[in-house]
Amino acid sequence: MFVRRSLIVLALTLAVVRCTDQPTALQRSPHVPQFVRWAANVAPQFTAISPQSNQHGRPGFRTPPLSLDTYSVSFWAVRGESRSVQINYSSAIDTLTHPFMQLTVTDPTFAPGQGDIAVGDSVLVTVNIDTTKIGLTLEPTGLQFGERAQLRIWYGGALGDLNGDGVVDSLDTGIENQLLGLAYRESSNDAWARVPASQSLDDHSFTSALPHFCDFAIDLDITLLDWTVSW
Repeated sequence: MFVRRSLIVLALTLAVVRCTDQPTALQRSPHVPQFVRWAANVAPQFTAISPQSNQHGRPGFRTPPLSLDTYSVSFWAVRGESRSVQINYSSAIDTLTHPFMQLTVTDPTFAPGQGDIAVGDSVLVTVNIDTTKIGLTLEPTGLQFGERAQLRIWYGGALGDLNGDGVVDSLDTGIENQLLGLAYRESSNDAWARVPASQSLDDHSFTSALPHFCDFAIDLDITLLDWTVSW
């Protein structure tokens, strides 16, 4: 634990040094992630909310509980229609419900095994929650979009302990400001890499426009070798 904490402190120091040196570019190296995990490494209870039309044709909501053995929820995405799902969580920390993930799909164009998707046709989308690290898998893997799908992930479930050392302190603040990001991988055999995403420090979330589906997780890069700085 001491070694990992020391590496993170060193990485934060290097971030400041590299910015003050004002390099034209930093050489990109393989991304080395350390994943942000649920507080106390315990998965909270999840529920899902999906907009749908009720019998009067007005927007409504259904809240199916997520199975404890699958931690997944599915919905039909239709090309040309905006369909979405939001997954919330609750834990023993408080009595409140907090957001974890929101996914909106409007323009699925191609599904592996199904082929091209015409306007008005649908594809079954499944969100699988990772109960160890704060992450998820979106299926079908390789589903492609014309207008990109919008994904938002909240990392508040770590309760501020972003490096998992059991202490919430200024080191975690530095991690959130300097090292935190949204990572992805195409399959379990592939390496993780960073995906472009906008961060909100106010509500502890990342938002990204996805060209296709795969695995996603919140991570911190203690090596800083994934950065490119232009001046």
